[in-house]
Amino acid sequence: MFNNLSDMIVRIGDKAGFSGALVAGIGCSACFPALGAIGAALGLGFLSQWESVLVSWVIPLIAVLVMVVNVLGYFSHGQWHRTVLGLIGPILILIGAITMSEWYFYPGLGFMLGVSVWDMVSARNKRCEPKSTGGRCEHNEEKTGD
Repeated sequence: MFNNLSDMIVRIGDKAGFSGALVAGIGCSACFPALGAIGAALGLGFLSQWESVLVSWVIPLIAVLVMVVNVLGYFSHGQWHRTVLGLIGPILILIGAITMSEWYFYPGLGFMLGVSVWDMVSARNKRCEPKSTGGRCEHNEEKTGD
């Protein structure tokens, strides 16, 4: 049961993290003008009144949440490359929010979007079985021509 709950938390947390970072970035038109313009076009200009809270608290908290979710995801699927790629985006967003730099924030959003899409279309199966079942790994098994 824990694996199913863990998988659900990881999947929801990853998508919610990207969405939250995007909405928080849209509310910060002075810091991230490209997202601010999109937000104003979508009628989300009212978020600018909470710009200082969004930049100083919401964006960093969302980035940390997504990092925690990605580390928890590693324990579920055991794929280190997927975890590393999942951590790049939130780290860049955290750096961008702290330094108020678009040069980190926008690539971080791009990484988070890319990993979220990859996560939806790619299988997230655990690669190795527990030692109690023989400890076989999928990539070490030889295919037989049965």
